[in-house]
Amino acid sequence: MRSLLKYLKDYKKESILAPVFKMLEASFELFVPLVMAAIIDTGIANHDKGYIFRMGGVLVALGLIGLACSVTAQFFSAKAAVGFATKLRHALFSHIQGLSYAELDTLGTNTLITRMTSDVNQLQSGVNLTLRLLLRSPFIVFGAMIMAFTVDVKAALIFVVAIPLLSIVVFGIMIVSLPLYKKVQAALDKVLGRTRENLEGARVIRAFCKEGQEIESFSEENEALLNIQVFVGKISAAMNPLTYIIVNIALVVLLWTGAIRVDGGIITQGAVVALVNYMSQILVELIKMANLIIQITKALACAKRIESILAVENSQQIEDLTQQAKAETDDVIRFDHVGLTYQGGGEESLTDIDFAVKKGQTIGIIGGTGSGKTSVVNLIPRLYDATRGTVYVDGQDVKTYDPKQLRSKVGIVPQKAVLFAGTIRENLMWGNENATEEQLERALEISQAKEFVDTKEGRLDFKIAQGGKNLSGGQRQRVAIAQALLCDTKFLIADEPVSALDVTIQAQIIRLLLKLHQEMGISILFISHDLRVVYQMCDRVMIMRSGEILEQGDIDEIYNHPKTDYTKLLLEAANII
Repeated sequence: MRSLLKYLKDYKKESILAPVFKMLEASFELFVPLVMAAIIDTGIANHDKGYIFRMGGVLVALGLIGLACSVTAQFFSAKAAVGFATKLRHALFSHIQGLSYAELDTLGTNTLITRMTSDVNQLQSGVNLTLRLLLRSPFIVFGAMIMAFTVDVKAALIFVVAIPLLSIVVFGIMIVSLPLYKKVQAALDKVLGRTRENLEGARVIRAFCKEGQEIESFSEENEALLNIQVFVGKISAAMNPLTYIIVNIALVVLLWTGAIRVDGGIITQGAVVALVNYMSQILVELIKMANLIIQITKALACAKRIESILAVENSQQIEDLTQQAKAETDDVIRFDHVGLTYQGGGEESLTDIDFAVKKGQTIGIIGGTGSGKTSVVNLIPRLYDATRGTVYVDGQDVKTYDPKQLRSKVGIVPQKAVLFAGTIRENLMWGNENATEEQLERALEISQAKEFVDTKEGRLDFKIAQGGKNLSGGQRQRVAIAQALLCDTKFLIADEPVSALDVTIQAQIIRLLLKLHQEMGISILFISHDLRVVYQMCDRVMIMRSGEILEQGDIDEIYNHPKTDYTKLLLEAANII
């Protein structure tokens, strides 16, 4: 938690004023029983209506001042808690953005979303309650006991016995309950995970008619959550009757003692009422303290989980360029005996990958699912680091590049174009945030996106729905190509860019890529499992299987004279031989 307190440093004033005003509220609250005692002993006893009204006015004034202090304290505590959560959420998001794919894969999307949402919210609530109640509740408990001694020492001794007994009950139940609350949270995480999984995979579940099975699984996990919540609830529920029993016994003893002392003329009736009020205040505040400690414990658990994310460091470091000079070469991309093992993967996903893409060259990578095509692609913009060998871009080791500089050299057209909610202009400028209107229009024209953009209301200012749902697959792909062009790249990675499109749109995108290659001299690494498409696009081809290059060479040589049985099988399946 200590490492997270720095996000409160801009709210020092609020963090001080919130408990101060709560202490002021508590101070005024402690005077209320004494005013009530004065009304009973003086006003009512003497039938002095004027005194009763005056002291009633004092009660109203104490109430209004206390309300003002309470509202002020809540304002400052809320401001500090919300500001703290906002800064923490921003820092957490920035940290996550700075992690490599390897760390993101290890942590998992669901975990990161939970840390960003529910954990931060729980921590925010904990900070808010801490600022308001951490000092107030103990102050009321001990203050009420001290005030009781000012009323009557002998009667106040009952408080000395009752308070420890109440504390034992309240905090004993809390100590028993806390481990169980962790189990509740774990069971809740399972239910939330199941819910998220079902929502994300709704189409698959329905396609295989597994709704009943999933409902049954959810019911089991939800029932487990219910059972442990009921069990914890039963234990927590014992707090109220036990505390009330102790308080009621203490009140009986207090009233009995008070009655005797009133009869003896030692204390007044108002003093007995004041003592009863102080006992009630103590009971309320002890229960508040127990709930506060439970909330703080939950918040601390969330803080530890958030700290564990912030403690994760990016495994990718920029190496010193002076240690490795840039080589003069015609190779745009060069893989030098590269191997890749994913974290926790065990075996290598890529083994001895060795090839080059020269300027103006188009190379196709063919392979089935799991062959390693996408892994090769991910190493070029350094989404992952090769575990052995070296990847070069323009003759320079990718590990010596600044990530932004490296990725500006490489344009990527993914299998499924990802667009974000916003305008066409905003999505295009992901490729170049400083792009001029002329550059945007040229990118649209070259990518052949201009023809559909011109039909949209507002053209570049047309609002794209999240995920680009209000655009067709071909339109999204053309926008993605325009994005890549705005990077002013001379190297384009086309990662199965037409596999999700119909035949007509496929042909349009292929013609567009060929045009970019021929007219602009852009080198292209074309990833596909479709041998016919690769033949249309590429000068050279690599055949991959199980993370290895089985063979590579000129497209005609490989297609006409395949060397491996696997290549022959692929060609036969595509009706090429």
